[in-house]
Amino acid sequence: MSVDFSGAAEGPIDLFARFSLNQQTVKQWSLPELADGCARAGVRGVGLWRAPVQEYGVAAAARLVRDAGLAVTSLCRGGFFTASDPKERSDALADNRAAIEEASALGTDTLVLVSGGLPPGSRDLYGARERVADALEELAPYAAEAGVRLAIEPLHPMYAADRSVVSTLAQALDLAERFPAERVGVVVDTYHLWWDNTIGSQIERAGNAGRIAAFQLADWVTPLPAGVLLGRGQLGDGAVDLRWFREQVDAAGYRGPIEVEIFNPSLWERPGAEVLAEVVERFTTHLVHTR
Repeated sequence: MSVDFSGAAEGPIDLFARFSLNQQTVKQWSLPELADGCARAGVRGVGLWRAPVQEYGVAAAARLVRDAGLAVTSLCRGGFFTASDPKERSDALADNRAAIEEASALGTDTLVLVSGGLPPGSRDLYGARERVADALEELAPYAAEAGVRLAIEPLHPMYAADRSVVSTLAQALDLAERFPAERVGVVVDTYHLWWDNTIGSQIERAGNAGRIAAFQLADWVTPLPAGVLLGRGQLGDGAVDLRWFREQVDAAGYRGPIEVEIFNPSLWERPGAEVLAEVVERFTTHLVHTR
């Protein structure tokens, strides 16, 4: 089933129509619970992750969300392209081809890519980023044939060593712009990009080139937990000006889904329906209401 997320965001109803719930926000829900809970709440889109989809079965997952009237707004994640070992590189490319096929089967045109960190013992950020570019060159035609766009997600610099050597939207765009816009885009994620004083101009740059493939929300709260990966905050609990980001991507011409992706164990300990209701309330408060 195809759901149109392209309506102008002029008011609460229009903007909520673009709301999408990323699966990680309610990780405690099984895939059937996610589909049922979203359908009951009037949510039209879901962002899915490969591991639970594979466990459930890709074809079965595609039927499940389709029958619930949901659109898959993104699949996460591909990437991890930076290995210098030839066997590891070959394995990564094969896994990304599989991810492209899964995205196509689920009916989404957006595969989110986390680029990968430095190989063990390396300090060569430039070389690692060039290996990302090499992988994109190999995968972009394959993805295009499947109707899938590769979406580079820059991660906060604290992840540069182990997860993503692409730390800014500018770096992501420098890579994406080597390829046609319909093949390679970028992800604007508030959690990763809120700190960058060039982010407004980079969002404009991305929008002018038609490069914004996805827009994701989470807040920045401190102190960060050990390991930092699970430290994303509920909307409105932290330092990010979420409405400003929404206004910037809208001004840049983006009219696609707005996906809430929060990795936070305190949310996972609560009933999923309660978390979803709170997320929707926060979304409305912090993105829709006028200042």
